[in-house]
Amino acid sequence: MAGAIEANSGVSSDASPTYKNPFLWVPSSYLTMGLIYVAVGSVANIMFKNLGMPNDKAAFWSSILGFPYTFKFLWAPALELYKTKKFFVLVMQFSIAAALVGVALSLKLPGLSWMGPALTLVALTAVLGATQDIGTDGVYVTTLPPKDQAKYLGFQSMCWNGGALLAKGPFVTVSGVLHESSGDWSTAWMIIMLAMGGVVFLAGIYHSRVLPSGAKALDAAKTFGDAMKTFGHAFTTFFQKQGIVRMIAFAFLYRFAYGLLDKMGPLFLIDGRESHGLGLSNQEIGNVYGTFGTGAFILGSLVGGWVVSTAGLKKTLLLLCLCINVPNATFLYLSQAMPTDMSIITGVIIIEQLGWGIGAVGHMIYMMQQIAPGPYKTAHYTFATALMGACMMLTGAVSGFVQKAVGYQWFFVIVLIAATPSILATIFAPFFHPDVTKQPAKA
Repeated sequence: MAGAIEANSGVSSDASPTYKNPFLWVPSSYLTMGLIYVAVGSVANIMFKNLGMPNDKAAFWSSILGFPYTFKFLWAPALELYKTKKFFVLVMQFSIAAALVGVALSLKLPGLSWMGPALTLVALTAVLGATQDIGTDGVYVTTLPPKDQAKYLGFQSMCWNGGALLAKGPFVTVSGVLHESSGDWSTAWMIIMLAMGGVVFLAGIYHSRVLPSGAKALDAAKTFGDAMKTFGHAFTTFFQKQGIVRMIAFAFLYRFAYGLLDKMGPLFLIDGRESHGLGLSNQEIGNVYGTFGTGAFILGSLVGGWVVSTAGLKKTLLLLCLCINVPNATFLYLSQAMPTDMSIITGVIIIEQLGWGIGAVGHMIYMMQQIAPGPYKTAHYTFATALMGACMMLTGAVSGFVQKAVGYQWFFVIVLIAATPSILATIFAPFFHPDVTKQPAKA
């Protein structure tokens, strides 16, 4: 969440009691967040591939671009000291729009000279997007009282996924259509980047009218020095938790195998049959992942939440871990069977995303329930999610090099074996706090 290091968060006593209906700004705010997060990661990975970047470099750079999102807690405290949270959201959104226009224009540079400027501008977009997230989360948690936060949480999550769907679905699909009409990937992706920039620019204009200003957290630091002192204490106490080594192992390793798969899976689907890929078009990728895949992931998240609420986290955590490693088996099957029937490929991707959605729930709830509790609950949860993000970033960065060395078929065998650290970390994950996720039995 926004501030990330205060002992508590909430609406300050001098915050205005009136604000525009949350339905006017919560959905649009989180849709924009999801759009940019997926654009600089998953969509950039496909764009780099289409533009001729080798797998190892495409996976490396699109993974490293996740660095700002992983470590945004480092500069989050500074946003509490200046202006309003709305101010930062608007500045970031207009800046993101400008950066995406810059990316679009850089793609028309001759030869491979586009790489340096485009990578720099996409990296800038990632920094701006991560900062937008801090401000948007800050508006949410400091404007809405706890009851309303809970009320709109489902809409928040749904709309974030809507942004992800927009990026991975229509934008990727249209890029393929534009390529077919122009015969040039740089033109196709230039138009897509301009369109994304336009969407974010319009979001900025809209939010300038409807987004609340946000309030200071109740105990926000008054000076930069105070903020750093609080941050230091929160960081130190994180490593003093009982069983912290096993908790860190769980937070970092739970998605270890999926981190290897995350970037290379789509590239395998795109690569031609002569390269032992499935040779799908961007239109097919957009439909499979953006529409069916996202729907399966959302359904999986709901199923995972139901499983945990029914049986409790402690009893179901290993099952959830096995579910998050289902994608390893699905891609191993695809690489061995090499199906050409789109209905089979789509069905396998649906199973992959369903398993991923079910399993991801266990990771997030464990970090909230077992790692976060204490005087710096928000900060410690943020540190735990940073470990999660660091694993995805590092494994994604090396995945292309591994695939290049051994080929797709052996790469997916390695991914399947790489589930071992995840399973072991789950088996030994400690439970020192009550399992409050299970619904009490009815009398």
